[in-house]
Formats: sequence, C-alpha cells, structure tokens
Amino acid sequence: MSLTRITQPDTELSHIQLPLFGCRVRAGFPSPADDFIDKSLDLNEFLIKKPAATFFAWAEGDSLRDIGITEGDLLIIDRSVERTQGAIVVAAIDGELTCKILDIRRMQLLSANENYPPINVSGKEDLLIEGVVTHSIKKHLPKR
Repeated sequence: MSLTRITQPDTELSHIQLPLFGCRVRAGFPSPADDFIDKSLDLNEFLIKKPAATFFAWAEGDSLRDIGITEGDLLIIDRSVERTQGAIVVAAIDGELTCKILDIRRMQLLSANENYPPINVSGKEDLLIEGVVTHSIKKHLPKR
C-alpha cells in the first residue's frame, strides 16, 4: 500500500469539543437510546497524542485490506510511538513510502492481502521507518 499527500498538523491544534453520547451505538439490533449527552470529545486529544511527532497520509491500494485499511483512508502516523512487532508502520524504501505490518522477528514488512508477498528488509540500508499508524479514518458517504 503506497501513500499520498502527506501533511503534518499544526503543533497548536484548535480545540473543538463535540457531544459524545453516554451510551454505545449498537451495530446489531436497535436499542432505546439515552436522551442525554455524557460529555464532550475533542478529536485532537483523542487521535493525536503528540502533535509535533504526528503526520497524516492518504492510503492508496489494497495491500492492507484484510485489516481494514483501504484506498482513501486517512492514516494518522506518530513518529514517537515505539516500533514493535505487528505494528502498522509507514516505511520509506528506496525513497518510496509504503504502509505495512512490521515483522521484526523475520525482518519483513507484511501485507494483509495474500496477493502481496512480504518485503524482506534484512540488511536494507535504504529502509527508514517513518512512524507507526495509530488510527485510520474511513469515509462512509457514497462518492458523488
């Protein structure tokens, strides 16, 4: 999965607190909803822990489709998060950015789609892990 249009948020994020329902919304059978709002939620605080270390990228391709990341998703990437086994990372290989699952044990970058083979990174001097994907945001409105 390649990435496009990388941007970095302002280090001074504006605070927009929106209502957060005190109950969960069921995706199965409907249930009576609470008639009150429990508290407010600021998406900046929820999604971006370290603004100076965070950047955004648009996902492109389908190599991570089996873990729910698909074309057009907005990825939130944090450079300060530790690169651990199984983390979804943004890596630069030969100057080209890609988003894959980090397999430290086998020194590979993995896809989540059987149509894409692992990328062997053992001994690659031109590999740079740019950061860890902390969230992906998916648009659900139909295209017009």
